[in-house]
Amino acid sequence: MEYQFIEQVNEEDHDTFIKAHPLCSLLQSSKWAKVKQNWDSIRSGVKNEYGELVLCSLILIKRLPLNFSFFYIPRGPIADFQNKELLAFYFEHVKKLSKRYRCLLIKVDPGLHVNDYLSSDYNTNHYPETKEYLEVMKVCGAIHQGFVMSIGDSIQPRFQANVYRAENFEETLPRHTRRLIKDALKRKVEVVIGGKEYVSTFAKLVALTEERKGVSLRSEQYFQSLCDIYGSRANIMLARVNLSSLCQEYMQKYEEIEKEIASCEPHAKKKIRRLEDMRAALQKDIKEFQTILEQVNGKEGWIFIAGVLSIRYGHTCEMLYAGMDQRFKKFMPQYYLYQENMKWAFENGCESCNMGGIEGSLQDGLTKFKDNFRPIINEFIGEFDIPTNKLLYPFVKIAYKYMKRRLM
Repeated sequence: MEYQFIEQVNEEDHDTFIKAHPLCSLLQSSKWAKVKQNWDSIRSGVKNEYGELVLCSLILIKRLPLNFSFFYIPRGPIADFQNKELLAFYFEHVKKLSKRYRCLLIKVDPGLHVNDYLSSDYNTNHYPETKEYLEVMKVCGAIHQGFVMSIGDSIQPRFQANVYRAENFEETLPRHTRRLIKDALKRKVEVVIGGKEYVSTFAKLVALTEERKGVSLRSEQYFQSLCDIYGSRANIMLARVNLSSLCQEYMQKYEEIEKEIASCEPHAKKKIRRLEDMRAALQKDIKEFQTILEQVNGKEGWIFIAGVLSIRYGHTCEMLYAGMDQRFKKFMPQYYLYQENMKWAFENGCESCNMGGIEGSLQDGLTKFKDNFRPIINEFIGEFDIPTNKLLYPFVKIAYKYMKRRLM
């Protein structure tokens, strides 16, 4: 087979190829280059002798001091990784291209799964083809960086929690999750769907999460950029509640129970005990509602309490960012919100909805929360380094560890 290397694939052709491929990834979409505004990019590709695209790959290029650069291929290239000849041809041309950019290192992070399982079926097995993938990349001059377990040891998480489309999706959720969603509905939590008109509200919810967890996520400007770039495929879903109205409703119920208890015959002890339990529960809820209302200065009308930002691309949906007002934790908004977000994705043609990265040990808090939606744990093959100068590689590798956070 004769191949032709394409340095800059037409944007439409690139996206058509990526979207239809089993390894489809948002991080390989042509628009992702616009999201990474502080990077340059190349939409590279390979055509066969019939002029058909058989490989596409978005290469992000980070400019470094002294006119050097760093190449990064996130979740790519998109190709048949069992075609050794094709991969060898492609990476040979990428190496040649890298010289023009004075590239110090080519970092490759293929979207290849080496294992998929429910967290309850946790195992360390790998698919048989994993060895073949490693050998193909080795022939291409790539050095595997190992099957790392920590989310912080690679640019993209090596483990992610992914919910796949199913008939009667809501019924496949664990029983306790459905119960928590019912709790949210009992507290009159509603979900609204929109786009950039909700960016400011969403950013405030994310900021609350950042403050609570002591982490730094993204700015309002970044969320605005995502919505502008991906348009109708970007979705901000918010959970809201009318707390003042709910508080009044509970107070009315409390008064009704008070009257019912007063009208009970003294011998109706079981009924009185049941009503007293209901009254105590309502009293506790009302007190909590009033405390929150004081904190929000008695705000009337809708209060936004949780949000998630997702993007659809091809047959995939990525739930990129989420935030919640912890004061409304007992309203269980995130459970209802995530269910509705997944329904939105599946109803719009997605086959999977990725909730994002987790620790490989599956012992972190993120995994425990995401497990409420019975996801499949996808384990990726991990990162590869392609040194552009073997003599300098050991020094470049050390330098990379220090500059990794600033690169992203």
